[in-house]
Amino acid sequence: MKKVSTLISIVLVCAFCKHCDALQISASSGSAQALPTPKEMVIIEPKSWLYKERYHVGYDVAKHVEYRTKGNDSSDEGEPVLILNGFGVGSFHQHRLISNLLDEEEIKNYGPPAKKRIVYGIDYLGQGRSWPVDCDDGNSKNEEGLTYSADTWVDQIIQFMEDVILPNHARSDGEPTKIHLVGNSVGGYLSVALANKRPDLIQSICLLNATPIWGSNLPGWSGDLPPPFIPRKVGRFLFGNIRNLDTIGKYLSAAYFHRDAFDDTLMKQIRACTEGKGGHAAFASILWSPPATFSTDLPSIFRTSLAKVQCDTLLIFGKEDPWCTPSIGKRMYDILRSRSHPNEPIHRYVELENVGHCPNHEAPHAVGSVLKRWIDNDERSNDNLFLVDGKYQTFNNLGESSLLESYDRRKNIKPSETLFVVNFHE
Repeated sequence: MKKVSTLISIVLVCAFCKHCDALQISASSGSAQALPTPKEMVIIEPKSWLYKERYHVGYDVAKHVEYRTKGNDSSDEGEPVLILNGFGVGSFHQHRLISNLLDEEEIKNYGPPAKKRIVYGIDYLGQGRSWPVDCDDGNSKNEEGLTYSADTWVDQIIQFMEDVILPNHARSDGEPTKIHLVGNSVGGYLSVALANKRPDLIQSICLLNATPIWGSNLPGWSGDLPPPFIPRKVGRFLFGNIRNLDTIGKYLSAAYFHRDAFDDTLMKQIRACTEGKGGHAAFASILWSPPATFSTDLPSIFRTSLAKVQCDTLLIFGKEDPWCTPSIGKRMYDILRSRSHPNEPIHRYVELENVGHCPNHEAPHAVGSVLKRWIDNDERSNDNLFLVDGKYQTFNNLGESSLLESYDRRKNIKPSETLFVVNFHE
């Protein structure tokens, strides 16, 4: 029964559960104005990468238009940024945040001197635009032996960083390039696994309402395709229910604090991710897959692995998330504070009021503003890292506004470890 309970929890949180009515929350404080779409000055190019000669992987490369026309000068380039999705969406879910990260005016007004920055997004295998060649619901030669698991996605991302990102970002001083990871929900979970497995590749991680659990590890099947009879039938039944537009709408209504922060376009984009020939088998494989192997010498426990992360870590949590709540984020923060490492890695926590499970999409302006300061500070330290101007700072953008307030008085925390709260006002 414990396995079944874990499975239900995973499906509720991440898989557009059929029973989202019980979790649905309402934005009783009023409806927010529609959030901005990607800006004309930002170029987001969809691309494809053939992974292991068997899998078509969809990814995005985003640049400011001026950077694209002037060409690449590595002496004026910041480290690349890779944004990792939550479950059930593609990199399209990051386009609002990408646009704000590449907003040159915002950088000039609020941040350090602007650097040329390139942002990447990627679709995990079995999600979005990433599927095996000649996919046939688990039955094709290229699907044989494939498991849609956290470990599979971690290995895919590592190879993507090594084969696609890093060759395009060689430093002029000969030092190795590192990557900033930004992960929402299961993307945050994967970011911790990546930081443990390949610390040599990671400059920092930012966890946006990261889930601390993934993979139910159900008995009777390893998750390797093709699926046996019962998992195939279970996967087909559940997948058929969660992929309809009504269920997607119910999930999004629970995940977002503001109903106006998502629309029919997003619902149809999510639905489109499920319309290929491999979705039923992929979903069954995900349900039976095990948790991530965070490193060779660590058990598959998220909190233990988070404590071993060597790089700087930023936590950003939407306060109204019904699943990955701020209490979870603050426990993660306490774990990070207890780290003992010679490099003295930095950690910060930001809480966003009136924002739900997907702050990257619901509050891209506030998240982007904080992230730019986090990423662009080359000499980041506990004494010189300021994510806001003073105790209060207000951001305004097309009806979206926020107030960042220090709440270090709530706990006995050093000034250099100040926590922040972001409040959204209608």
